[in-house]
Amino acid sequence: MALVALLKGANVGGHRRFRPTVVAEQLQHLDVVNVGATGAFVVRGPVRRTELRAEIANRLPFKAEIIICEGREITRLLSYDFFSDHARRADIVRFAGVMSRAPRSAPELPMNLPSRGKWLLKVLARDGRFVVGLYRREMKVISELSRLDQVFGVSVTTRSWGTLSAVGRVLDGSARR
Repeated sequence: MALVALLKGANVGGHRRFRPTVVAEQLQHLDVVNVGATGAFVVRGPVRRTELRAEIANRLPFKAEIIICEGREITRLLSYDFFSDHARRADIVRFAGVMSRAPRSAPELPMNLPSRGKWLLKVLARDGRFVVGLYRREMKVISELSRLDQVFGVSVTTRSWGTLSAVGRVLDGSARR
């Protein structure tokens, strides 16, 4: 069973910088594949979550929150078409947020942030530990994305749908090995 490890808030806006490719190389013994620049790792070798968390944390130059999920959770999420009612636009990013655990309660969806005026972030759906939505390509959206922690009552790290799709392609390849 492959695991996916996601770092929260790394390599964003020049803060908490590190080289994910170097970390992946250092974790070759776990058959780790780096996806993207923000700390998304597909771990194809056998390892327990606690061991994986420690292995990654020991190689980072800063303290980081590491959210881990099973690869099959990502594969299942990618099988749904959450965006069928939303045309692709250059100024809008499709995203998924991965929560540290399933929330005890959740707001009614869909939901816009801010709730008044022009939306910057639109949460379309929740599926277990995942939230899916859209956000505008504007700097102000970072503060709205950080509000997801408060809205759901758990830590949330976000990735573009493109990054999650790339994770899915790695997972698909690992299934055929």
